[in-house]
Amino acid sequence: MTQIPATMRQVIFDGAGGPEVIKLVDAATPQVAPGKALIEVAAFGVNRPDCLQRRGAYPPPPGETAVPGLEIAGRVVAVGPGVDTPKVGDEVCALVGSGGYAEYALADAALCLPRPRALDLVAAAGVPETYFTVYDNVFVRGRLTKGETFLVHGGSSGIGSTAIQLAKSAGAQVIATAGSAEKCDFCRSLGADLAIDYRRHDFVEETLKFTNKRGVDVILDMVGGPYIPKNVALLATDGRLVQIAFLQGAMVKEINWLPVMTKRLTLTGSTLRPRTLAQKTEVANALRANVWPLLDAGAVKPLIHAVFPMNETRQAHELMETSAHLGKIVVTTGR
Repeated sequence: MTQIPATMRQVIFDGAGGPEVIKLVDAATPQVAPGKALIEVAAFGVNRPDCLQRRGAYPPPPGETAVPGLEIAGRVVAVGPGVDTPKVGDEVCALVGSGGYAEYALADAALCLPRPRALDLVAAAGVPETYFTVYDNVFVRGRLTKGETFLVHGGSSGIGSTAIQLAKSAGAQVIATAGSAEKCDFCRSLGADLAIDYRRHDFVEETLKFTNKRGVDVILDMVGGPYIPKNVALLATDGRLVQIAFLQGAMVKEINWLPVMTKRLTLTGSTLRPRTLAQKTEVANALRANVWPLLDAGAVKPLIHAVFPMNETRQAHELMETSAHLGKIVVTTGR
């Protein structure tokens, strides 16, 4: 049996602010609880919501620790009452409400998924947050099906790179926007049929040209702001816009709602973190059935741009905020 230490290292935010508030400290190791698994964390993913939390704009849900971190991968070292799977010794990746930036973390057993066979634990740490988010929003809320046309903004991000791969695997035609020629090449390497450098070209004009003015069936957007009316204009009849973030703001000065009626559009969106365990478990079960075989076979995978040691978590956040990365940013604990 693994000896679980009484203390561990964890990353905290010492107040709200920039990456300078990130601190590595010693703390008590979490105690396992009913329905939970205690995981010895090998690596954790860094995500934009972590940066929002660091700035004081995205607090953890009630009952969650203030320690940041939404996705982890590692080995199960203890399980609480009522847990049949995973078992002690299993290698898993897990979605967590908070607490992932640590050498040990608690996860709901239902949200622990087996490490995909084609991935090591470092790469597996880049799976949960983006795959839960993309699958639920593109295929459940967005109802993307084979033969439809899909547009994702920010195609070179962790979310975008996941969305491109999963949409292509589902038989969709994929369009991605990105902010440089290098990022567009990256999107095409993942299977995008069209990649548009939004700094050089009007993505509305380019998309309509590519689709012979028909537009697209599903849009996944994390930009918001001025993109919202453009997205509405780009949707085909019965199209669906799915909003998952607002990097350029949640407000828009003017929008023409007539196309929503005349084209029977659906405007929807979601957040993942505040959902109930039952709701997240539904997504986990769908991933296990529909996406894990692809991950196990290496047909889709997280694209890891950079890996930092735990004492360089600040540098990981600094890289995230430059938006220069292609894919995921991961931090290893050394365990």
